[in-house]
Amino acid sequence: MKRAIAGILLLVGLGVAPALAGDGDRGLRRDMRHDERKSSNDRRELRRDLYYGNYGAARHERRELDRDHRDLNRDRRQLDGDRR
Repeated sequence: MKRAIAGILLLVGLGVAPALAGDGDRGLRRDMRHDERKSSNDRRELRRDLYYGNYGAARHERRELDRDHRDLNRDRRQLDGDRR
């Protein structure tokens, strides 16, 4: 009886795995678009902060931009690595 239950669970697990893995690069591309949009917003905020002389906030925006660019470059490398 235990073997039958284990066999059924195994078959169900094998049937679900391809459905979960079928995302491909869509999730990564969606993440890249999100990072680009976030980076665009941060650049706008950086320009505003520099214009008004709020240098502390500008420093914070630069750090966020650096973090976003690192994340975006990491995603691009991963996408390029998947193609090869």
